[in-house]
Amino acid sequence: MPFGRPGGHAMKPIWIVDDDQSIRFVLEKALLREDLPTRSFTNPREVLLALDDANDDQGPQILVSDIRMPGGSGLDLLAKVKEKHPGLPVIIMTAFSDLDSAVSAFQGGAFEYLPKPFDLPKAVELIRRAVEESQREEVAEERMAAAPEMLGQAPAMQDVFRAIGRLSQSNVTVMITGESGSGKELVARALHKHSPRATGPFIAINTAAIPKDLLESELFGHERGAFTGAQTMRRGRFEQAEGGTLFLDEIGDMPFDLQTRLLRVLSDGHFYRVGGHNSVKANVRVIAATHQDLEQRVKNGAFREDLFHRLNVIRLRLPALRERLEDIPMLTRHFLGVSAKQLGVEPKRISEASLTYLAQFAFPGNVRQLENICHWLTVMAPAQLIEPKDLPPEVAPTPAEAARHAASAGEARAVVDASPAELIPGIVLPPVGNGVSRAWEAGLEAEALELLASGRHDVWEELTKRFESKLILTALSSTRGRRIEAAQKLGIGRNTITRKIQELGLE
Repeated sequence: MPFGRPGGHAMKPIWIVDDDQSIRFVLEKALLREDLPTRSFTNPREVLLALDDANDDQGPQILVSDIRMPGGSGLDLLAKVKEKHPGLPVIIMTAFSDLDSAVSAFQGGAFEYLPKPFDLPKAVELIRRAVEESQREEVAEERMAAAPEMLGQAPAMQDVFRAIGRLSQSNVTVMITGESGSGKELVARALHKHSPRATGPFIAINTAAIPKDLLESELFGHERGAFTGAQTMRRGRFEQAEGGTLFLDEIGDMPFDLQTRLLRVLSDGHFYRVGGHNSVKANVRVIAATHQDLEQRVKNGAFREDLFHRLNVIRLRLPALRERLEDIPMLTRHFLGVSAKQLGVEPKRISEASLTYLAQFAFPGNVRQLENICHWLTVMAPAQLIEPKDLPPEVAPTPAEAARHAASAGEARAVVDASPAELIPGIVLPPVGNGVSRAWEAGLEAEALELLASGRHDVWEELTKRFESKLILTALSSTRGRRIEAAQKLGIGRNTITRKIQELGLE
């Protein structure tokens, strides 16, 4: 349905700012199909000049800007635009997975952020939502955050980043849940780093790792002579975290009597050192984490219900690595780079076949286990390119699996028959079966890298043309040239397949 402005006037255009022609092209076409007018720019300077020249009716409805361009920063552009047009929704695009830039965008007043590569329908839906917000003059002021070492483009991790962003200007108590090794302390550090307490200390304590009889003193400190061996007064973690954040990891293992003391601190902001008689004021934000089911522990009488509700103001669930398999290649390369830097050696590369095996592993130890594997590979793998046989025993393929992989790789490279599909170079469709999507996606990635390295600027158009041509010709081959049946199998309309055949020159 076409969008109009209140009162029936034509809608102002959506301004797109990106030095990448293919990004501009694909957004323009997608928005045009939705009857959303556009105007494109290649750098921030052009946008600022156009804003100076435009009157109220000629300006943008929405600004969609890349974050890094040769002609200037999208964040600088955001700041200047917000000075002159504080109500204009700005969507920031970024190809980078460390979310510091996105945090800056949100703290600068951006409407939303869009990670590249993005899903086109979702991008259009986001722009539609921004249009609706701007027409109602209710611009969302959300914030985005994450620590540089937190990587992830899986939807589950993007949800985590968004949640961190929304909490970035708050002092509210947060409960982080997730399996061991999933990165709960990294999330806590990100919450601290992007909070009003960022200049204060971040103090972490694992309540499960400290003996019960020492934990009280560790948390609250002790006075001199409070117990045998207490030669001097000692400040506890609460005092060390004054003005900052205290991260209580594995809170589910805290002894019941200490839970009572913790509840008192959270309730009135005061505590006593062990053996002390004077209360100490605590100006501390508490972030708790657990891998346990605290609701069940409450039912079992092992955890105080009132403390649970006090800690569980905002709950943030961190996904297990097996729930974000698409992040494994990115994380693996990152950890290989980190390990190489630590050891002072060249970073090792990893083959697609090796990544396939890693993606099939359950990773009971989550991201921490993957980090350890990458460190092991940096030390133990004999060559610069890591092959499946180099992987540690718990991940490496069995001899039978390795043989099957070699056979399937050979099949994927072979052309099955002399069908018209052979005439389109560049993308080979592997036989149907296990691992098909990985095989053709790996081929697509290799082709894209080669074209990008060649310096071409029509990679999107070229690969899209090849993909559509291959798909249509393969469908026509399977239906012996019957277009309507081929369209039905592909899930597209008869008019669409006819138009595509003409556009692609497949007659």
